[in-house]
Amino acid sequence: MPSKKPASISSHSTRLTEAVIIFQRSLTREFSAIGGAVIGILVAITVVQQLVMLLRRATQGSVEPEAVIVLLGFNLLGYLPVLLALALFIGILLALSRSYRDSEMPIWFSSGLSIIAWVRPVLVFGLPIVFLTALLSFVLTPWALSESAEYLRLLKGKDDISRLSPGSFIESPGSNQVFFIDKTSDKESELNTIFAQYVQGERTGVVVAEKGYQQIGPKGEKFLVLERGRRYEGTPGALDFRIIDFERQKIRIEAREAKAEEPNSRRLSTWGLLSQPTPERIAELHWRLALPIAALILALMAIPLAFVNPRSGASWNLILAMLVFFLYYDLLKIFEAWTSQGVIPMWLGLWPVHVGMVATLLVLFSRQLFTFRWLAFARK
Repeated sequence: MPSKKPASISSHSTRLTEAVIIFQRSLTREFSAIGGAVIGILVAITVVQQLVMLLRRATQGSVEPEAVIVLLGFNLLGYLPVLLALALFIGILLALSRSYRDSEMPIWFSSGLSIIAWVRPVLVFGLPIVFLTALLSFVLTPWALSESAEYLRLLKGKDDISRLSPGSFIESPGSNQVFFIDKTSDKESELNTIFAQYVQGERTGVVVAEKGYQQIGPKGEKFLVLERGRRYEGTPGALDFRIIDFERQKIRIEAREAKAEEPNSRRLSTWGLLSQPTPERIAELHWRLALPIAALILALMAIPLAFVNPRSGASWNLILAMLVFFLYYDLLKIFEAWTSQGVIPMWLGLWPVHVGMVATLLVLFSRQLFTFRWLAFARK
């Protein structure tokens, strides 16, 4: 008989371990489902917000209509590291909070498991997202910002006619040419009902034509060829005012110079930041490193923050979690600005914020461990 007791204990321990593994796997699947839903909602909100902003700029003429979708993709890549960190945090928090409310977690704790046991499923789910956040932060986001700036620069360098759309006025870089078309033809390269105003020396001319098209000269110069129109030269009422009908006339189009953008640390590659270490660039490097570190810390912090009283709602700890997230984010931005301005040493950077959050994480874990041990002792 004495030999059966250890075997029984061993069998019970094995069954408990198997049950814990099954529960942790189901919890990981729940992390994925909720985290996927959260990132989907966050991306949708970001896309709508960015789309509205870009469409507003397109109607104002500061962004070309055909550039909206491309710029939307580049902008989304810039937001993804922060969105992934938030989705990871909220996904784990909501899944664990549900387990607390349904009294699943207290059952496991009463069987002798510690809150530390839930670190493993959180890391299994969270580490791939942390690595993806690092890839975005160090590689893809700087590339997207750089490509976006280059794309806008090339668009600004396009000639005036290629930027014309029906019902809009386009002014040349030197402000001495203004073009307007009422409508486009069925032919892609042909324009209908064209209005053009130009300045040559001290004379101002206005041209109205039935149709026109763009022509490229032998040296690459561009012309707007107008057909069946009328030209008004000079000031109406003056002696030199003239009205001339024509069958065909050329107006040279001024090319826009595509000016290079000022260097921006946000658009530089990570190697570019390291090659010339200035306070601004080191601050940007700290920020890129901070995003995956923050994602990992927040994922672990969701474990103690998920604790809820089954009799209360889940809104309180969710509100607290959002406050923690935005406080963390704002502190990182403040320390990034201080590093960039030289207020704090470059080597220190954003690390005080991370150290403070890790200390807070340890305090929360210690508090939860003490609470569950006290409850277990009280039951005895």
